[in-house]
Amino acid sequence: MNPISPRVLLIRGMIAGLLAGVAAFLVAYLLGESQVDAAIAIEEAGAHDHGDEAAPVSRALQATAGLGTGTLLYGIALGGIAALVFCYALGRIGRFGPRATALLVSGGLFVTVSLVPFFKYPANPPAVGDPETAVQRTTLYVLMLVLGVLLAAGALILGRRLAPAMGNWNASVVASLAFVAAVGIAYAFLPGVNEVPAGFPAALVWQFRLASLAIQAAMWTTFGLAFGFLAERALVPAAAPKEAVQPAS
Repeated sequence: MNPISPRVLLIRGMIAGLLAGVAAFLVAYLLGESQVDAAIAIEEAGAHDHGDEAAPVSRALQATAGLGTGTLLYGIALGGIAALVFCYALGRIGRFGPRATALLVSGGLFVTVSLVPFFKYPANPPAVGDPETAVQRTTLYVLMLVLGVLLAAGALILGRRLAPAMGNWNASVVASLAFVAAVGIAYAFLPGVNEVPAGFPAALVWQFRLASLAIQAAMWTTFGLAFGFLAERALVPAAAPKEAVQPAS
């Protein structure tokens, strides 16, 4: 492979993140917005006095330009961070090429950044959750996210230290089990949050949560595939074209 500056991979990571943001926007618009509209309708139906004040931003603008801007910026930021993680992981987690390493990094970040906090504090549609506990719920979510990242880093270090004695496969299994056990302990000690109002449709809650999970899955899958392609193009030199041999006159 060619030695290359991390800046080159960072730029390619942000480009792949932009593509991942586009994929996330499409999934969010097709799967998530209908759930948001249904939840808003329930919230408005249950409100006794919300006045005649118009919303500062229309719902149509929120579901298109607002949603698109948010997902694109989110994808670009995560793409840059994931590219830096890729720079560290390449060659350190096994003899994998750029594409395989990109998919492994993308899958690992999907687990630590999305799945770990999701299973403890899943996303909720509008009208679910007490506004007075918003700061507390956000703090707990961020804490679980940070713990997931730190525990994944610890599991990676553990696996590398056990590999010389146990072999790569056995060390990976032990490190993965240790990660799952540590996450379970964190789940047990952190307080739970259940603020779904009585009578709120359970099907709508789960459809919204599955849609939010599908958005994350689409984003990380797209990033892994796109960044793997771009990174390989930058790191693996192209085969030199064969020159035609002219017969001697």
